[in-house]
Amino acid sequence: MMNLDPNRVLIAPSLLSADFSRLCDEIAAVEEAGADILHLDIMDGHFVPNITFGPPVIAKLRGCTNLPFDAHLMIENPDQFVGAFVDAGVNMISVHLEAQVHLQRSLALIREKGALAGVVLNPATPPYGLKYILDDVDFILLMSVNPGFGGQAFIPSVMDKVRELSAMLRHGGKRIPIEIDGGVGPGNAAEVVSAGATILVAGSAIFNHPPYRNVIDRMKEEGKMAQGGFAYA
Repeated sequence: MMNLDPNRVLIAPSLLSADFSRLCDEIAAVEEAGADILHLDIMDGHFVPNITFGPPVIAKLRGCTNLPFDAHLMIENPDQFVGAFVDAGVNMISVHLEAQVHLQRSLALIREKGALAGVVLNPATPPYGLKYILDDVDFILLMSVNPGFGGQAFIPSVMDKVRELSAMLRHGGKRIPIEIDGGVGPGNAAEVVSAGATILVAGSAIFNHPPYRNVIDRMKEEGKMAQGGFAYA
């Protein structure tokens, strides 16, 4: 099982904004450009109003790269598919707090299958709902847009939620990385890292602005500079 360093700024390009007609080429390009993780937005047309791809496509993409795969499951009944995603080569799986009746059981299942377990919060969902499952979580994903479509603008109020969650984790002695997804790019990378996020998902900010290395390098540099205002003890 992979390890996540909560002190290291990681860039996770989201394939949702890549050219779907040449995914292997796009993956190779962001890997060469310094990407750390590949973010996979999995949508079923029910939990969110869009449809993307599933385990068969991911299994084919697994042969294109050694980058860790981070699957964000925006689907109903995700427990039914956890095994298939792990078998397809996914290393990190996150499920929505809003979609789960038995969240702890889902997180335990993800870990049992050999992947890191994450919880996702939509923009309007407060962090306090995580209080009693933190021992079962390997990372927390905060949505900074309403999930379903790429290219949306960052919702400013989420920045306060990043700070609130970061403080909650520090006060509880929890070293759990915070991932953020939606409207993140060079323009706000420093601010979100200063607030406490260390895994930055970026879709259109990278894939719509080649060369990819320029964007990824800039985000990493901004993140590292911002860490003077935040770090785990």
